[in-house]
Amino acid sequence: MPNVVVVGAQWGDEGKGKIVDIYSRQAEVVVRFQGGNNAGHTLVVEGEKIILHHIPSGILHEGKLCVIGNGVVADPGILLDELSRLAERGRNVTPDVLMISENTHVITPVHKKLDMAREAKASPEKKIGTTGRGIGPCYEDKASRRGIRMADLIDPEKLRERMKILLEEKNALLTCYYDEEPLDLEEVLAELNPQGAKLAPFVTNTTVKMQQWVEDGRNILFEGAQGALLDIDHGTYPFVTSSNTVSGNAGPGTGVGPGALENIIGITKAYATRVGAGPFPTELDCETGDRLRNQGAEFGSTTGRPRRCGWLDLVALKHAAHLNGLTGLAVTKIDVLGGVGEIKVCVAYELDGKRIEHLPGQTDQIANVKPIYETLPGWEADISKMTELDQLPAEVHTLLARIEKAIGKPVVLASIGPGREQTLEISSPYAT
Repeated sequence: MPNVVVVGAQWGDEGKGKIVDIYSRQAEVVVRFQGGNNAGHTLVVEGEKIILHHIPSGILHEGKLCVIGNGVVADPGILLDELSRLAERGRNVTPDVLMISENTHVITPVHKKLDMAREAKASPEKKIGTTGRGIGPCYEDKASRRGIRMADLIDPEKLRERMKILLEEKNALLTCYYDEEPLDLEEVLAELNPQGAKLAPFVTNTTVKMQQWVEDGRNILFEGAQGALLDIDHGTYPFVTSSNTVSGNAGPGTGVGPGALENIIGITKAYATRVGAGPFPTELDCETGDRLRNQGAEFGSTTGRPRRCGWLDLVALKHAAHLNGLTGLAVTKIDVLGGVGEIKVCVAYELDGKRIEHLPGQTDQIANVKPIYETLPGWEADISKMTELDQLPAEVHTLLARIEKAIGKPVVLASIGPGREQTLEISSPYAT
């Protein structure tokens, strides 16, 4: 049976957590391959909302192996808090079911302090809307070969040595450039050492295990964070996240070759949202945008920030489909469009008086495009309790068909509400 990669096809917040939860039923291994705790995957199980930031959504299923891959940057305090909250819900997570790569980079207090200081110092037009969780500074240290990894965190002597070097540089930056107080090495170690001791049983060489599971033919589900349009190389730079969010990073983010990435499912809402700064061609700064936000509960699961809302952008979606090599698409929050009236989808842009049907390569160009819309009929019915695809109004089928035509790939799943049971699976990526 094939391996499956699940990625966001917009600016994040597309509902990946729910889709990973659904597909986890057929997977044996669920692995997160990039991002940090700035991503919150929200699931609703038996009416209870559960938000996961680091741990793969598959942890809610018995008998699944879950992995935090080397491409992730992890906040040990947040991770331990997540484990504690799962235990309170009766899900006691042990090293037998959760493994953390020894090469996963660690978000430390200095990363978070730098993140906030940098955003505070930036002028309004230069702010990128960071969550302040330290993800960017941690990835910077990874690229500059100064990072602290899980293998360092669980070794007090190595941690002291590497943290001392890191603080010498970061404290100079904090005090001299950002006019902030320096961090004390002993205080930082007093916070990190107990966290390392608690996480040590979970830390292992997951690369070797992943490669063996691929050879053994196990079903592996690769879970991404954020969305394709926030990719550091292919997104709306600099208003992006600090990692490669596209499906191709599932290999280097876990230690397997590209041949292991078979079915690639992109997730899109039936409309569009974005959190933070950056261009958003179809944004609705009007009553309709407010309705989508309120009906769709569009507030960040990590920060609580209201999301910007707009019509579905098929140009950007097609771009994401190509970047990820999608084999299928899951469409979420279709129910939110009920009662909106006529529905618009962006099919092209106008830039400098010319019609274009591709996403421009430069962010300032994206900020200046005017969306060209196609109008589709809306529906009034509440579809959230429908249990069969053929029960959906004809107008919903029209919308899904228009999406398929735009990206040239089939819609394989339709989500009509937040609950597990509010999911209509058209075809399974695990079908043999």
